[in-house]
Amino acid sequence: MKGLRRVSAVTITAGAVLAAGAFTASAQAATTASPTIAAKGGFVMNNATGKSLFTKAADTRLSTGSTTKIMTARVVLAQPNLNLDAKVTVQKAYSDYIVDNNWASSAKLIVGDKVTVRQLLYGLMLPSGCDAAYALADKFGTGSTRAARVKSFIGKLNTTAKSLGLTNTHFDSFDGIGHGANYSTPRDLTKLASSAMKYSTFRSVVKTKSTKQKVTTKSGGYRYMSWTNTNNLLGSYSGTIGVKTGSGPEAKYCLVFAATRNGKTMIGTVLASTSVDNRTKDAKKLMDYGFSR
Repeated sequence: MKGLRRVSAVTITAGAVLAAGAFTASAQAATTASPTIAAKGGFVMNNATGKSLFTKAADTRLSTGSTTKIMTARVVLAQPNLNLDAKVTVQKAYSDYIVDNNWASSAKLIVGDKVTVRQLLYGLMLPSGCDAAYALADKFGTGSTRAARVKSFIGKLNTTAKSLGLTNTHFDSFDGIGHGANYSTPRDLTKLASSAMKYSTFRSVVKTKSTKQKVTTKSGGYRYMSWTNTNNLLGSYSGTIGVKTGSGPEAKYCLVFAATRNGKTMIGTVLASTSVDNRTKDAKKLMDYGFSR
């Protein structure tokens, strides 16, 4: 009888261990379940390996809003013999453009001020300045008229997209205020951001929460421009290193995001989310999921 009781006890203990193991496994599975996001499209990948970790309509063409400005910055930074300290005089056309376009976000550049290319990149990526985007297109496009230079610059955006293999991407604007043919996909925008993050200046700019820049005024004096990043993942999600927000009537709420934890970098995109809060929540869910893989 003693021997029988001992065997029973062992059986019960083994059963308990098996049950506990099954419970732990199911709990782990629950924590790494594929997330549900509000956005129409989403994608996240391991930046080092390029491995896809989450996809939702990842190759569906959608309006990009101001995430277009990632390509604007990427094209500028790829210019041969780029001088980031070269000065650009702010033209009236740039501020008129803001007035003429209701959805144009502004870096509040002041006509006649002289700003450096580096400062324009901050004005482009932090407050999402469409005036800064216009200034960069005017500076780095080629042609004898402003219209020709802008057209040439947009051409460079598309040439670069092609060279990066972004087959579902097309630009018809320098800032995301499109004219019917400005689109990309969650996968393509993520690949674009990964490429842009190879530039140290881009990395420095997009991880900056706020900045104060000294610019030269028309009269030769100076003023300070203060810009705050529209990416509220900075400071609210540990390890965030970028990248760019976007919004618009057609684009809804977009966010290209990246974060590094324990030496691992997740990078991804959500397009056409339902609100500013939801695009942020979507991005956090996708990064949490990526880091758990």
